[in-house]
Amino acid sequence: MKTFPLSFRLSSLVLATVLATPLAAQAQNIAIVNGKAVPKARVEALMSQALRQGNQQRTPELEQQVRDEVVLREMFMQEAEKRGLAASADYKAQMEFARQSILIRELFADHQKKNPVTDAEVQAEYDKFKSQSGGTEYRARHILVEKEDEAKALIAQIKGGAKFEDLAKKSSKDPGSGENGGDLDFAAAGAYVPEFSQAMVKLKKGELTETPVKTQFGWHIIKLEDTREAKFPPLEEVKGQIQQRIGQQKLAEFRDGIRSKAKTDYKFSNAN
Repeated sequence: MKTFPLSFRLSSLVLATVLATPLAAQAQNIAIVNGKAVPKARVEALMSQALRQGNQQRTPELEQQVRDEVVLREMFMQEAEKRGLAASADYKAQMEFARQSILIRELFADHQKKNPVTDAEVQAEYDKFKSQSGGTEYRARHILVEKEDEAKALIAQIKGGAKFEDLAKKSSKDPGSGENGGDLDFAAAGAYVPEFSQAMVKLKKGELTETPVKTQFGWHIIKLEDTREAKFPPLEEVKGQIQQRIGQQKLAEFRDGIRSKAKTDYKFSNAN
């Protein structure tokens, strides 16, 4: 077997390393723009941001769009730097605000990650809501008019055989229910203003208020269609909403805790 001098073997190794280096570097980049490499890491960073903010699925089409965006950004950024825009006071001020926004976002994201909403917390909140939502729900119809005399005339027409629904569509000033024949669907008595609910709960199914009911909105004619025990949705249907609510509460407590511990002579407005 033929052997080669050590100097030859070392030279070959160096040459192989030199030739392989551009390929290795290229594997870490997606493009070269005006001699400057665009690293693949930017693609993954932008992809993560897109998935987190846009509630999207990772697809080949989205990956291509992100790659295109990363390369375009490099082109535009080089042009902006060439024009000296990176040295402007406005750019520096915007960069500082961007830095603050990103750090604050990461602070709250880190807190949420380390303090997730537990199933036990969700169950406890659900049970509390459920206990507060018991009682009776009322399905009523109403006709709302501006004057008492007008309401009295409508009551007389209904007693004379006119259909409540037809008069509601024709005469009610409440656009939401008027188009549906005055139907307000099922709701707890507390969902209405006191004068309305007090008159409504005194009615029996099918009964009509004998006299118009005055509220801040005008004069009402109320008809009780039906009643039922209050229904509460199963936990599975509202779990996401409850998790979001508890998560927001935890975040607010975290934010307020930082604020209360900070030493400052600044006086916040009441709105904050």
